Amino acid sequence: MVTTKSYHIRRRQNHSTIHLTSFLVASLLNASIAFHLPQPTIRRQTNLSAKSICTFDSSDFAGKVGDWPYTDADLNRIDNSNDSFFYDEPRFVTHIDDKAISLLTEFYREEFLAMTKTAPLDILYLCSSWISHLPTGVKYGRVVGVGMNAKELQANTQLTEYIVQDMNQQPTLSQFEDNSFDVICNVVSVDYLTKPLEIFQEMHRVLRPGGISLMSFSNRCFPTKAVAVWLQADDIGRLTIVASYYHYSADWKSIEALDLKEMQATPPRPSAGEVFRNPASLTAWMNTAAAVARNNQGDPMFVVKAVK
Repeated sequence: MVTTKSYHIRRRQNHSTIHLTSFLVASLLNASIAFHLPQPTIRRQTNLSAKSICTFDSSDFAGKVGDWPYTDADLNRIDNSNDSFFYDEPRFVTHIDDKAISLLTEFYREEFLAMTKTAPLDILYLCSSWISHLPTGVKYGRVVGVGMNAKELQANTQLTEYIVQDMNQQPTLSQFEDNSFDVICNVVSVDYLTKPLEIFQEMHRVLRPGGISLMSFSNRCFPTKAVAVWLQADDIGRLTIVASYYHYSADWKSIEALDLKEMQATPPRPSAGEVFRNPASLTAWMNTAAAVARNNQGDPMFVVKAVK
């Protein structure tokens, strides 16, 4: 049974793009959506940072590596047309807000600098576009983007090379040798993958031992292109889905779910007596409460990290 204990999972599905009920999704897909999610217990560990929600191990999953639990119905979509049509025109926009981008970039910085490798990092960016959110001040070697739109990829100045490839049509990464990359990134696109087993197996293959895979997402999506199991899940469910993709695809050393957005608590309002003695205390409280509210607004940002 999933428990949240001291960690509060924010259910902030306030974007109109995902306001589809489970009944509507199932009706449009004309399928009975089956769930095969593991039921991990949230383990709050003192040796993890405050951003860590939980870690997953093999005992959290009903099956072993290779026992792929998802059906075609689970990975079906409202719009099953070829994605090349959907992404034919470039979209030079960001799909998460500036605060979420800043949090993701800083998270990348911490992760990259914590890696013990002294040589430049080789990065593979799956479902890449015109921006990669990579931090400055890090030594990079190859930065390869695999994406759907050539114009977007050409505009991405952080890439050293790019490949136009529809991962749902061609989920292999055969152009790369085993153990080619130190880091694999994917931003707000894991929910669109219709062949996650093959893709996650390939990710494991091309990562070097000790390399990390970082799948990040928020609560926005194009609902007609997201897979059915994703649309029916909440935040904790989506973290679990991605963790299960890792677990069932290959033997990863560790899998961890993280929340990059730290919510601040509103300070207690001063009592009438405190305001009477110090009228300025009410103004100070109102300013502080407004600042906290501004910080807590905006897109959430989650990451599921796996180490090979």
